[in-house]
Order: sequence, then C-alpha cells, then structure tokens
Amino acid sequence: MIESRKLGDIEVSALGMGCWAIGGPFWEGDTPLGWGEVDDRESIRAIHEGLDNGINLIDTANIYGAGHSEYVIGKAIAGRRDKVVLSSKFGFDANEETKQVLGAFHQPVRLEPC
Repeated sequence: MIESRKLGDIEVSALGMGCWAIGGPFWEGDTPLGWGEVDDRESIRAIHEGLDNGINLIDTANIYGAGHSEYVIGKAIAGRRDKVVLSSKFGFDANEETKQVLGAFHQPVRLEPC
C-alpha cells in the first residue's frame, strides 16, 4: 500500500498521478505542446489502477490537451469522486475544438466548488 501524507486537513497519497500526458495533443500555433496521440481507454485504465493501488492524488491543469485531461479524469473517477484529491492549476486558456492555446487569462477567473 502507498504511504500517505497530511496536506493541511487532507490525507493524500505520497505518490500522485500527473495527467499532462493523458491530455493528448494541443498546440500553440504550429508548436506542439502535448504528449501526442493517446488512448483514453488506456488512460482511464491507468487511473483506475492507481486508485486501486492506493493513489488518491491526481494532478492536472485546464491547459493539458486543451481540457481533454480533465474530461478523461472525470470519466475515470465517476463513482469514486469522494476517494480522490484533485490538484489543478490554471492561468492559460485554450480552445477545446481546435486544441489551440489562446494565451494567459487576462480576466479574473471565478472558481466554483466541485
């Protein structure tokens, strides 16, 4: 079993899952920023394997795959959300359809609780 650590009042696994790679391809102009083509089923299977083996910390960002990473994580943790600690970052915007980075947020962002 994986060791855990206290993060304030939250218990998190000492090992977390970084999810940049499961976002798949995205670009800034012609410059590729993502990992490349991915299989969402394999990504979900990897997340399930991690959760089944004691990992509860999942790290992502809204920019990974222009939001695709968050979509895949959502599918993977359906029915298990109460067992997962999500860590995310934000600051850049992207178009989900074109997979293009639009740049840094210039407007204040309102965060809604999960």
